[in-house]
Amino acid sequence: MPKIVYEKIIKADRKKVFELATNYENFQKTLPQYFPSVRIISVRGNVSIVEEHLRIAGQELVMMAKHVIDEPSLHEIFIIGGDAKGTHIVNRYEQMPHGTKLTLESNWKLKGLMKIRNFFGNDKISDEYSKIIDDFIVIAEH
Repeated sequence: MPKIVYEKIIKADRKKVFELATNYENFQKTLPQYFPSVRIISVRGNVSIVEEHLRIAGQELVMMAKHVIDEPSLHEIFIIGGDAKGTHIVNRYEQMPHGTKLTLESNWKLKGLMKIRNFFGNDKISDEYSKIIDDFIVIAEH
């Protein structure tokens, strides 16, 4: 899949947005419709390894993710195992006068049946991921 770039303006302080976005251990509570299971495997400094189940495009992806945080401006996610191994997602957070500018770059790599479904257009992972971000923004702004 090609690299996808989104820019969104969030009407909330960058610190609040960043803390919410990097609190992946609570994604199961914050966004349960997308994250039915999240399990922290290890945390060392600013790097965490997390097992995540992600419901997206009518499918459930099981992934092992490496989260690297550079507070308060950068959150990188490397999918190191599972259905989307090789995927790389970069979230940049820029303080704006009345909120936060989120720039999200994603380069999805799907495996097996997920790859075939997406190739034929049955599943639109990038579009669905944008919906997750929109739902996250609603939470961050309230």
